[in-house]
Formats: sequence, C-alpha cells, structure tokens
Amino acid sequence: MALVAGLVVGVMLAGLVGWLGFRAYEAHNLDTQRNLFVQVASQGAANLLTVDYQHADADAQRILNLATGKFYDSFSRRKQSYIDNAKRTRSQLVGTVTDAGLETRNGDQGRVLVAVTVKSSDPAQTHQEPHFWRIRVTVQKTGDVAKVSDVVFVP
Repeated sequence: MALVAGLVVGVMLAGLVGWLGFRAYEAHNLDTQRNLFVQVASQGAANLLTVDYQHADADAQRILNLATGKFYDSFSRRKQSYIDNAKRTRSQLVGTVTDAGLETRNGDQGRVLVAVTVKSSDPAQTHQEPHFWRIRVTVQKTGDVAKVSDVVFVP
C-alpha cells in the first residue's frame, strides 16, 4: 500500500514539475517575442522619422530592409518620392523613440504603440521645437525574423 501511495505521489510531483516547467518555458517565449516586437517597432519608427537629405537613398533603403507586407509594397512604390522630397526640402530629421509598448499580440503578429520625438536641424532657424509623434506599428514575425508590416500615425 505504501509503495502504491509513493508511486502516486511521485507521479503527481513529476506531473506538477513538468507543468510548471512548461509554463515557465511558455512565459519566457512570450516575453522574448514581446521584446522582439517592441524592439523592431521602435527601430522601424526611428528609421521612418530619421532622414538626412545627404543620405536619403540609404535612409529609404534602411526603412525597406525592416519592412514586409503591405508596408513594404507601399513604401517601395513611394521610395523615390520620399528621396526626392528629402533632397528638395533639405530635410535633416532625427527621430528618437521615447517610449514603446506592446498593445496586442496575435500569434506571430504584434501591434506596438511607439512615441517618437523628432528634432530637425535647419541652419536657417536658430531654435526649433521638437515634434512629438505617436505611431502604431504592426510587426510580423516569420521564422526568426520580424519586420514592420504596417504603420499608422495616431492623432
């Protein structure tokens, strides 16, 4: 009788340890995915709002390198006008992410709200106030790679 009770308790403890281990593994994976979504969205937002007319081609390519899906399609169609506009207006903008957080996650897709401060440098103006933007960035993970699949500026 004691042997059977010992076996039952042993099986129950093994099951509990296995379940707790699985939950810890699952929590770690979710946390890793959340961090990946926030990091990619933050980098995408900074890339989008950082432009230097002297390097507009490289800036546009940096945006495309981190893009996928409909955002990639849309930006690749507008890439040349982005470059031309940056050169024509002599844009020099630096976007700095001030905060970012995961709003929703659905499988391999996450939606991140990103707050960005944009400072422009125009030698013609002595003092310029920074602009503050909120951007909702959708990130799509395919395999081990995550890229920006949609960008919406939030009022």
